[in-house]
Amino acid sequence: MTTHKKPSQNEDEYFAKRDAELLRQHRQAAQRAATEAERKSHYMKCPKCGYDLLTGDWHGIQIDQCTHCHGLWLDAAEAEALVKHPEPTIFGRVFRAVMRGVSGARASDS
Repeated sequence: MTTHKKPSQNEDEYFAKRDAELLRQHRQAAQRAATEAERKSHYMKCPKCGYDLLTGDWHGIQIDQCTHCHGLWLDAAEAEALVKHPEPTIFGRVFRAVMRGVSGARASDS
């Protein structure tokens, strides 16, 4: 005669906790993968039209330009370097004025 032993409540709890933890880990991994895929889909894409950006060098400052709308894009460090660039240009003067308006900064208009 074969008797089937019913799992104890402790075993049920153990497996329920283990399954819940595995499910949580799986969901976290799926969320990380989705977040990374989303980030990669926007990396080096124009914020205005979505086309690819190409990086160019202007006097040591990296400037990203859209291959479609030809917009110019800078990160914060690049914008700061442009504002502080010693060569006075109309681009620099306009950009300083924009930065004053956006951030309230006291950039000189030299």
